[in-house]
Amino acid sequence: MATLSLFFYLISLLSLLTFSSSSTSPDTITISLSPFTRTPHSNLWQRLNRLVSSSLSRTHLIKHPHKNNSLTKTSVFPESYGGYSIPLSFGTPPQTLSFVMDTGSSLTWFPCTQRYDCFQCNFPNINPKNISTFFPKRSSSAKLLGCRNEKCGLIFGPDVNSRCRGCDGSSGNCTQTCPVYLVQYGSGATTGFLLSEKLVFPDKIVSDFVVGCSLFSSQQPSGIAGFGRGPESLPAQMGLKRFSYCLVSHSFDGSPVSSDLVLVGGSDSGDGKSRNVSYTPFRKNRITPNSIFREYYYVTLRKITVGGVNVKVPYSFLVPGSDGNGGTMVDSGTTFTSMDEEAYELVTQAFEKQMAHYSRNADVENQSGLRPCFDISGKKPLFYPKLIFHFKGGAKMDLPMADYFSFEGSSAVCMTIVSNGADSRAFGPSIVIGNYQQQNFYMEYDLENERLGFRKQICK
Repeated sequence: MATLSLFFYLISLLSLLTFSSSSTSPDTITISLSPFTRTPHSNLWQRLNRLVSSSLSRTHLIKHPHKNNSLTKTSVFPESYGGYSIPLSFGTPPQTLSFVMDTGSSLTWFPCTQRYDCFQCNFPNINPKNISTFFPKRSSSAKLLGCRNEKCGLIFGPDVNSRCRGCDGSSGNCTQTCPVYLVQYGSGATTGFLLSEKLVFPDKIVSDFVVGCSLFSSQQPSGIAGFGRGPESLPAQMGLKRFSYCLVSHSFDGSPVSSDLVLVGGSDSGDGKSRNVSYTPFRKNRITPNSIFREYYYVTLRKITVGGVNVKVPYSFLVPGSDGNGGTMVDSGTTFTSMDEEAYELVTQAFEKQMAHYSRNADVENQSGLRPCFDISGKKPLFYPKLIFHFKGGAKMDLPMADYFSFEGSSAVCMTIVSNGADSRAFGPSIVIGNYQQQNFYMEYDLENERLGFRKQICK
């Protein structure tokens, strides 16, 4: 039923679009970044259980992927489903929508036309019939992306003409549009047509920006802003030198509290030492050119320490092998940091050994989906071993306790790192550093110098 209705939606889109163009740019954009709201506050352990499921679904997709001069700021909002959202404006006149910021994927897309249909989108506080959508026929700059347009190849590769009827090399006239895209996420998927449209900021306009006009989605009521390393990503299309964000605590989920996402297109402003930023180089995953793994931000994690003790995680988990599997990536779209089972067990054992004076709370573990959980009622002062990620180049991510333990009142605490499962060892990154562990850190993706920078910072 959904497939049939999608077919008619795609056909009807052809009659909804009009044509036009645009231009220009100065030098820094700042956008509000906030946690994305899908669920109201409820019992903390139930909420954490939803976030565990979301993190594991997301990590499963990351590990088993399917792929078919200016500074700008915007706001970043923390949301109850575990992600962070930003407002972006497209079109002439501009239409402003909310997008989930995702460094683990590259295509930017929005719910599109009044016929947009979202399957399994009955989330609390969200009525699928009232999802905010983009209307191409209200924009004079919206254009369907043609099959011969070189930007069609950003998503479908340089051989896309072979998939477009009548658009081979000998054809002098091609009226075919770029093929329909399908993007799968940890939970849900989306499909639609590609548009060329204006991306509009208060002091900057990005013309001919390739954006997805999604007509049908599953479990995706909000658009996605792709900040991955693919050529179709927002940073790549804007020609950014770097972008940075500071994620406010998830304790603000669903509130109007936000921080800044900063997009920099000008020259580098220095080595970061004056800003107390520590850097570690991005690591290229040297596998086949078309592999989805090349879109991920890999870093080299040298070691993990718990309470000053080195956790002896095997090298093959920390660094990708010749087959592209293993290694560590940083992802804003994953909530809790996830690890392959063997590495996860080594970390949990280190905490259990150093927190042996606390008893385990099996009830909370069952409710939350997290482990280990410790009973802390009546225990004062509380002792938490320090968790530190040590990266190549000497950078250390010394995590605040609130970034790796979650607690309800004074009864129990749970470690907010999850296992990918015993069957995940052979595929994709072994460790995914999620946004929960990035809370109250300034995070800088220095694309010009191929490195990740960070420092502790109270984001709000």
